[in-house]
Amino acid sequence: MSVYDRTITKVAVAPALLTNGTVNGTAVDRTANGGMRDGMLIVTTGVITDGSHAVALQDSADGSTGWTAVAAGLLQGSAPTVVAANDSTVFEVGFGETRRYVRAVVVTSGATTGGIVGCHIALSSPRYAPVTRP
Repeated sequence: MSVYDRTITKVAVAPALLTNGTVNGTAVDRTANGGMRDGMLIVTTGVITDGSHAVALQDSADGSTGWTAVAAGLLQGSAPTVVAANDSTVFEVGFGETRRYVRAVVVTSGATTGGIVGCHIALSSPRYAPVTRP
């Protein structure tokens, strides 16, 4: 089976111009196809004029409350803090089994004009393959 047969990608934070503040991404449900055991947070940037854009991966049991940072031991790599030197860059952070829902969070500080940041979550290693697409 190919990567296409084993992977689903969801938008967590739509690419947007971010200035000071916090963006809580969309909850992504890991139960597709009997449960997706592995995942990857993919952070993409456009022009970053200024500021610091700290990205984190959080999980929750119900997708609406109890959001906490995914334990460092479950991450492969580390979530980035995007700065002006990171124009047009892709960052990837792998993660293992977490609670049912995951989301990306971006906290921007020190920005006057900010920068364009987007986050996607790719889920892989389904219990049942090939994956079902909407």
